[in-house]
Amino acid sequence: MAQHNLLGNKGEMLASRYLLDKGYAVLHCNWRSGHKEIDIIAKERDVLVFVEVKSRASEQYGNAADAVDDNKIRLLISAAQSYILKYKLDCRFRFDIITVIGKCEPYRIEHIEDAFAPQW
Repeated sequence: MAQHNLLGNKGEMLASRYLLDKGYAVLHCNWRSGHKEIDIIAKERDVLVFVEVKSRASEQYGNAADAVDDNKIRLLISAAQSYILKYKLDCRFRFDIITVIGKCEPYRIEHIEDAFAPQW
């Protein structure tokens, strides 16, 4: 497996553990709808949270959260719509970004709640 894939998998695992430690219920990891994917779907009390995880060895080339561009946001929103329709949900929801920076401990984790709002 390529090094960036290993780093991404590790970042998603650390982000899931981070959310669990904060009291979230992690419902799904790597949920797919066609070619679209949501890294983590969690619940915080009565709010469904769609989480995009960005992992980087360092921030040498910029802020990891900046990699969530307009195209990625459109894909996430579309995947979230599919999830909501599939499970026939009627609840509050939001989109978060979690960045995981580092190659080894101590990792730096940043959680950006309500990172963007869908336009639908």
